[in-house]
Amino acid sequence: MTSLKGKTVFITGGSRGIGRAIALRAAREGANIVIAAKTAVASEKLEGTIYSVAEEIVAAGGQALPLIVDVRDQEQVIAAMAQAAEYFGGIDVLVNNAGAINLMGVEHTSIKKYDLIQSVNHRATFICAQAALPYLKKSSNPHILSLSPPVNMAPHWLKPFAPYAVSKYGMTILTLGMAEEFRDYGISCNTLWPATYIATAAVAVNLGGDTTMLVSRKPEIMADAAYAILSSDRGTWTGLALTDEEALAKFGVTDLTHYACSPEHIGQLQKDFFLD
Repeated sequence: MTSLKGKTVFITGGSRGIGRAIALRAAREGANIVIAAKTAVASEKLEGTIYSVAEEIVAAGGQALPLIVDVRDQEQVIAAMAQAAEYFGGIDVLVNNAGAINLMGVEHTSIKKYDLIQSVNHRATFICAQAALPYLKKSSNPHILSLSPPVNMAPHWLKPFAPYAVSKYGMTILTLGMAEEFRDYGISCNTLWPATYIATAAVAVNLGGDTTMLVSRKPEIMADAAYAILSSDRGTWTGLALTDEEALAKFGVTDLTHYACSPEHIGQLQKDFFLD
């Protein structure tokens, strides 16, 4: 394993949830964290901003650079990458965490919503990877990690929300393609997806609130899994579409009981989308 101490991790959409958890996990190892997201002011429904997370990162032992970035805007992304590289002296890791969700089929998805999920999910993965590439090439242990699922073409996943599936599978296909395209540069490219629901604001809003939280795991399981991947030596793991359970198992971690939000419901954890 390679330490993240002094390494620069660029995380999109890291002002809350899984992105925040990954940021804090890396910060505890002494990493420099760039929080690139749109949330500058907290709302009643969504707590956390790029500035509040930056404070948490510093308190955890890392260095932070909060940047207001709309990942749909290529010029903003390019400028943010340049600013991050100048501020910290380079970029070692890109985490494509920003995401938009839409749990409807073709008939009931507006074109506005369709364009949103495609642009925030797979299109932003393309933009961010392309913008980060010149800096990653210079890193001693570069990684791209996209939070997207293994591609599962089972009809029961495509039928209810094909537009969302397209957007998330697109992230995975791009990342696995980059694993081969960037292999000669020594850039490890992998995807990570939770094996179960994760207790985040997005899950609470879209999937049933407090009841869903009881059958979910804490975001820290994704943070620990991401750290396992990102601290692996360049080229050791690349081209893999992993769940958090699979990533942790590669490091011998199989007891996941402490990640459950409700110990009383540990036998009822809800398997996440796209996983059979």
